[in-house]
Amino acid sequence: MKPFDDEARAELLCFLVVGQLFAFAREGAWLRTDHLIESAQIWLSSNGAECDWLERARLVEASRVIAGQESVNHFPKDDSDLHALFNLKTGWFLDYRSPVVQRIHALCVTHLMAAGGPGRHT
Repeated sequence: MKPFDDEARAELLCFLVVGQLFAFAREGAWLRTDHLIESAQIWLSSNGAECDWLERARLVEASRVIAGQESVNHFPKDDSDLHALFNLKTGWFLDYRSPVVQRIHALCVTHLMAAGGPGRHT
């Protein structure tokens, strides 16, 4: 298992935020808590990482905050643009070449830093 360091934390948070915005763009509703927790577990498993349940819960909550703030900004709406946020050749991995993903990742890093660093974010 890889250590769950600051970069992994930011990447998981970014994955959750993009997932929230993706669902909102397609369905007009935010992901339920159980879907967010499942998404976090899928990401952790796919990336060979692990974190405790409290940290997952904090990241899920942070994803709600960031997605809510980001929902007022431009986010792709049609399916082809939404799917372009992911590298679907190997699964639902974010495509960090996408300017949208880069912007959201930067927001996640900023959020985690402002919240006091590792394990102390809200």
